[in-house]
Amino acid sequence: MEAPTHQLDQVLGKLQGLAPHRIPEVEDFIDFLKQRDDEAAFTQAVQAASEPVLDQIWNNPDDAEYDQL
Repeated sequence: MEAPTHQLDQVLGKLQGLAPHRIPEVEDFIDFLKQRDDEAAFTQAVQAASEPVLDQIWNNPDDAEYDQL
């Protein structure tokens, strides 16, 4: 998902206003956010892939009486 151009311009303006020694800190934070998004996407993909298998385990006739508890 891409940010609107005006938001990118605002962020770039703020970056340009920072002291140069702060730029690596901002870059580290951006990397952190990207990693967190990637991990969340991976977790969702794994959950979606395992759902059919788990559905077979949890929803079966042998365990139907436990569903009534």
